[in-house]
Amino acid sequence: MIHRLHQQQLIPASIEDVWAYFSNPENLNELTPPDMSFEITHSGQKEMYPGQLIEYRVQFIRGIKSRWLTEIAHVRQHAYFVDEQRIGPYQFWYHEHFFTELQTGVKMEDRVSYALPFGIMGEAVHWVWVKHRLKQIFNFRHQKIEQIFGSYSPD
Repeated sequence: MIHRLHQQQLIPASIEDVWAYFSNPENLNELTPPDMSFEITHSGQKEMYPGQLIEYRVQFIRGIKSRWLTEIAHVRQHAYFVDEQRIGPYQFWYHEHFFTELQTGVKMEDRVSYALPFGIMGEAVHWVWVKHRLKQIFNFRHQKIEQIFGSYSPD
């Protein structure tokens, strides 16, 4: 079964600054909760490009690190990029990052489509743990982005 996660955030910064930050794979560590022991093992060049492979190790379960290899499948500068899992814990992972320039900053949207392996067992783990853990990870990311760029104020 394909699951979806959608999150958006308003960032009070220029599209150039937001893009520069998010298009640099080295910043993934800062956006990942510390308890996941995120470690990039290979990312190639700093600025992303279509076909770029990014390999890292991440701890989803305490004491167990998993290899995760993603490919930057699509990039349109200052608009969007897509990363797809090639090797990792999910049966399927497709993460779209959209950036829309506004008068007051940038609207950033994450759309993640994913599936777990192991059939009905994977589905049970999804409802009991994975769904909530992903929300925690993206909430951490939201807070970290506010620390880096500031909070959006509608006034």
